[in-house]
Amino acid sequence: MQKILVVLLALAVIVIGGYAGMRQTVTDSSKQQNGTTSNVFDKKQFSLDNPASLWVITNKQRQLQPKSYAPNDLVVPNVELRLASSSDEMKMRKVAAQALEELFVGAEKDGLHLMLASGYRSYTYQTGLYSHYVKIQGKTAADTQSARPGHSEHQTGLAADVEPANRKCEIEECFGALTEGKWVANNGYKYGFIIRYAKDKQAVTGYVYEPWHLRYVGKALAEELSKQGNPTLEEFFNLEAAPDYP
Repeated sequence: MQKILVVLLALAVIVIGGYAGMRQTVTDSSKQQNGTTSNVFDKKQFSLDNPASLWVITNKQRQLQPKSYAPNDLVVPNVELRLASSSDEMKMRKVAAQALEELFVGAEKDGLHLMLASGYRSYTYQTGLYSHYVKIQGKTAADTQSARPGHSEHQTGLAADVEPANRKCEIEECFGALTEGKWVANNGYKYGFIIRYAKDKQAVTGYVYEPWHLRYVGKALAEELSKQGNPTLEEFFNLEAAPDYP
């Protein structure tokens, strides 16, 4: 009799366990269909407003606060530089500089040699640069190519303008058609970088296509953007388009 009871109890455990497993499977399936699984990308991991955040978004509608913000962890990446290492423009925030080094190594493995053309730009520097563009191009044209001080991604220390080491198509749209430009566009996300000002997105970002302008956002976000077909940061985070200044 005891043996029969043991067998019955064992069968009950198996049945209950199997039912529970089926129930869990159905629940998991339901969560997937409703988009409530843990795989959903968390868009609130980092601030979009704090200038020290990896995801800070600055554009013509979003000025850095404070507008004269300066990173406190700038370093010179160990890569080929356009200017002397003593130049502030050859610096980047430490995390972005390390990622840029890895990106350059990846390019080298594929036989491509890149150079850092421009990194950090202070509020003061951007003031002079923007004024220069206005003087030679006029304000309307300048606003499509150069950020006003306090609105520049370079001021965050997370942006890098890159170019071939031979300086071909230096800070020009034709960089995107070069082997180096195509490699950067196709592989940058693996190192945490995106092409910030994409082709045909001026109505959203406010700037013409800049295939040389990389923005470090971290691997997780860069990979997610790549999976989704590379929307702009404005589109991904459901922010208003910023074609013009207020």
